[in-house]
Amino acid sequence: MEDVYPVNTKKTDRRRNKLPSRLGTALRALSYRNYRLFFTGQLISLIGTWMQMVAQSWLVYRLTGSSLLLGTVGFASQFPIFLLAFVGGAVADRYNRHRIVIATQAASMILAFILAFLTLTGAVRVWHIIVLAALLGIVNAFDMPARQALIAMLVDKKDLINAIALNSSTFNGARVLGPSVAGILIAGIGEGWCFFANAVSYIAVIGGLLMMRVDAGERTSRGSMGLGHLLEGFDYARRMRSIRALLLMLALVSMVGMPYTVLMPIFADDILGGGARGLGILMGATGLGALIGSVTLALRSGTRGLGKLVAYASGGFGASLILFSI
Repeated sequence: MEDVYPVNTKKTDRRRNKLPSRLGTALRALSYRNYRLFFTGQLISLIGTWMQMVAQSWLVYRLTGSSLLLGTVGFASQFPIFLLAFVGGAVADRYNRHRIVIATQAASMILAFILAFLTLTGAVRVWHIIVLAALLGIVNAFDMPARQALIAMLVDKKDLINAIALNSSTFNGARVLGPSVAGILIAGIGEGWCFFANAVSYIAVIGGLLMMRVDAGERTSRGSMGLGHLLEGFDYARRMRSIRALLLMLALVSMVGMPYTVLMPIFADDILGGGARGLGILMGATGLGALIGSVTLALRSGTRGLGKLVAYASGGFGASLILFSI
């Protein structure tokens, strides 16, 4: 018996072809070999990084039970970035970004091994964690600008937005998996093994960086890096309205919004009674939301409308914090 309602095969074919097309658009930066190596190494390493962040917070809370010391460790890790990030950006402008990132990743690996050793041997004290957090903050002040700028050397300009969005997806995907694994490991075998796993994960990103073929011609030009050069960067950010607005918004959100993660161990244990596993679930949930946003950006092919999207996202973040506090 013939079907009473005929099927429009052309529409069906278009729908079938749309998904692969959208997927290809979202992943187009992965067609570059250097970026694939960078992406894979970052994914593995960032999972370890998030494991360490969760384990470090829980270790401080377990040793002290103090919200003040949780805040102190958080301050120690972030304040060097606040002080030195603009210097790190200037260094990335003048010297080989590829080599800078290799050096900073190696330094981060050494610090993770030291923290793992102190914790696994039972010798760790809170002041050790504060000092190591501050040293890692100094390393990150040079690593973050160089790593972000390195992406521009790995893909063509037309695919740069997609590469940045995929990099953000990697970061936030690790935010989902890393804390969840950390919560299980902390409850089962302790914080020290999370630090050790993070240290080992750096091997992947360093190996990927060493396998890259970055042309010498892609290096930025060397020049004087005095006070005038740094002031020039500040003056440019001041004069460019869009950049000035974004930097001010980022500073505000970073100062009064993001520190909620510092107090998450207290929410997880004292308020919700979830312990280390509860901490992993809470931190993983924040990563899930961020991952959805990153994937949405990866599907975009241009910057049209991004200004409004940033404003709406910031407002949504503030509203979410209010609801979470209630």
